[in-house]
Amino acid sequence: MELIQAGLSRAQGFVHEIPDLIYATGPVSYDYHFGSRSLFDGLVRRSWLTPGTLFGADAAMLAVEDDNLLGVVIAFRGPEYRLRIAALDVLWPEILASGECDDAGLRGLIERSEHAHWLNPVLRPDIHYVHALSVKPEHRGRQIGVRLLSSAMEAGRIDGCTALELDVLSDNPAVHFYASMGLELLVESRAPKPEVFGVPPEWRMGKLL
Repeated sequence: MELIQAGLSRAQGFVHEIPDLIYATGPVSYDYHFGSRSLFDGLVRRSWLTPGTLFGADAAMLAVEDDNLLGVVIAFRGPEYRLRIAALDVLWPEILASGECDDAGLRGLIERSEHAHWLNPVLRPDIHYVHALSVKPEHRGRQIGVRLLSSAMEAGRIDGCTALELDVLSDNPAVHFYASMGLELLVESRAPKPEVFGVPPEWRMGKLL
């Protein structure tokens, strides 16, 4: 198993596997945000191939073995988070044209995103932010997550960041993994409307680098 940067050719080869990996990091939250799995998958696939967007492969490190994808971590400097969300705007004309989402679906997504954005506190410029870390279920228990998170920590140090942070749903078993890697709970965020629909509080966890 090796860790590699997700260049364009690699990204294209794994584009259909990425949505499942990302979705696994917070199914209830993504279901609330997007309202449909097909819309989520369509956005993630397009974002993966579009540098500078929220799920862009340009910020990804891959765990691969014999050309098989085992896991992924997407991480970048904190202020990029909002910029990468805004950059998703370029993808919507194609999504609407494809029929994966209509105007009503887009309006609903915008409204739900407004309700839920309080779950993600502001990120400081000196933070290396892990947006997503996921390992395929059949490959868990092999320390792949440890290596992916460690690579994100090292990338943050090289970039001059003072800490690594991430957001994780408070009921996600990954909380225990992050704690074992030295991350501590920094803040718990609650958003009333998402909670009504079963989205638990979000935890910001972090560690000095």
